[in-house]
Amino acid sequence: MTEPTSSPLAEGRWLWRRLYAFLASCALLWLLANAIDRIEPEDLPPIASGLMGLLALTVILYLVAPTAQQLMVLVADLRSHRVRGGAR
Repeated sequence: MTEPTSSPLAEGRWLWRRLYAFLASCALLWLLANAIDRIEPEDLPPIASGLMGLLALTVILYLVAPTAQQLMVLVADLRSHRVRGGAR
């Protein structure tokens, strides 16, 4: 029987980041749903825009974090390649 191999991407190991992003998204959507029911119609657009902006920021940070780590690994590999005298 073979052992399961772990994903080479760090994103697969980030359970807490996934959990935080999911819970924060649910909380922001819940706040938006409650704001729609409770706030006067003329006051709603700036509040809804702010909540949707926070949700967008959460989603962007969730999606960009693995990419940023992969970019840092790529830069480190390029630096080590230059130090060893790799082809230019």
